Amino acid sequence: MPPKKAVKEEKLLLGRPSNNLKIGVVGLPNVGKSTFFNALTNSSAAAENYPFCTIDPEEARVAVPDERFDWLCQHYKPAKEIPAFLTVIDIAGLVKGAASGAGLGNAFLSHIKAVDAIYHVVRAFDDPDVTHVEGDLDPVRDMEIIHEELRLKDEEFLAKNVAELGASVKRLGHGGNAADKARKEEFAVVEKVYSWVKEGKEVRHGVWSNKEIEVINGLHLITAKPVIYLANCSEKDYLRKKNKHLPKIKAWIDSHSPGDLMIPYSGAFEQRLSLIEDKEERAALLKELNAHSMLAKIIVAGYSALQLIYYFTGGPDEVRAWTIRRLTKAPQAAGVIHSDFERGFIMAEVMKYDDLKEFGSESQVKANGKYNQKGKEYVVEDGDIIYFKFNVTAPAKKK
Repeated sequence: MPPKKAVKEEKLLLGRPSNNLKIGVVGLPNVGKSTFFNALTNSSAAAENYPFCTIDPEEARVAVPDERFDWLCQHYKPAKEIPAFLTVIDIAGLVKGAASGAGLGNAFLSHIKAVDAIYHVVRAFDDPDVTHVEGDLDPVRDMEIIHEELRLKDEEFLAKNVAELGASVKRLGHGGNAADKARKEEFAVVEKVYSWVKEGKEVRHGVWSNKEIEVINGLHLITAKPVIYLANCSEKDYLRKKNKHLPKIKAWIDSHSPGDLMIPYSGAFEQRLSLIEDKEERAALLKELNAHSMLAKIIVAGYSALQLIYYFTGGPDEVRAWTIRRLTKAPQAAGVIHSDFERGFIMAEVMKYDDLKEFGSESQVKANGKYNQKGKEYVVEDGDIIYFKFNVTAPAKKK
């Protein structure tokens, strides 16, 4: 009898297994978080020069810019156009000592805990009119303050968890049923993660097994969340593409968090652009200054950091981007449209965007053998154009 084929275990992702995820804007007071948020959303969260002018987190949904979506809308000329959206939360400034309650620390840290990724805004501009909460400008010190406050909050939370789980496991003694065994395994993981964080390290930089990731995801730890660093320069520095602080910021990221993205931008410049309503006037200004907005890059990077992708459905009624998590299989991707699509899934008919663009129509994509029928194990790829076939005869099972 031939040996059984080894089934490759699919690696789990850190973070909530959901397609409805949020990214929070985090940093010290007066680094330009609300100015960035206002430019991003054209909303009106107060941006006064005052340390705690944002207390309740502001929330906004911004469309994810994508040339593929724009082309599909031109191609199908639909009645409705629905792009993918990124939910952004503007969180008030953290200060040194926030983990132990300084400033409005604990409330803000709970807001950060509720998001799934972080835009860490770092101040890289000198402005005597905008006070710095630490007295002088030092981006590396500022990043270290935020990094340490978030880590300390996780350490405090894990210490409490280890104490509670430890007491519970002690009462169980040796042996026990399946639930007791699971409890002991959970305790071992939490203890391991606690030791990691106590050493000054972030959870997202650890190498964890799938079982460990399942436990970690249930803890909603702040240092398990992906981070994108946004270096906020003055308009002058941004336009001349020079800033003395950027090399230091980049060096700190490469040393403490290799692989994390740093995006230089100018909050003041983006705010000015966002107030110009006429698109042609805005384009003319950008051409004159030989500059471009960084907001599209920031939005796309945030969406990607959340491990989100989307597939398209298209036709004369609607072109729509459907958000799913990376590594989602076809039936679960179909379920985002309607639970019946997942329950009665038969197949996914898939076209690649590049093929549709090259051949010009669905019939030509089929004629060229590029129209594929995929089953339950197909992992949906970013930018797939999908038509689902399903058949539901039985009523949904009661939960």
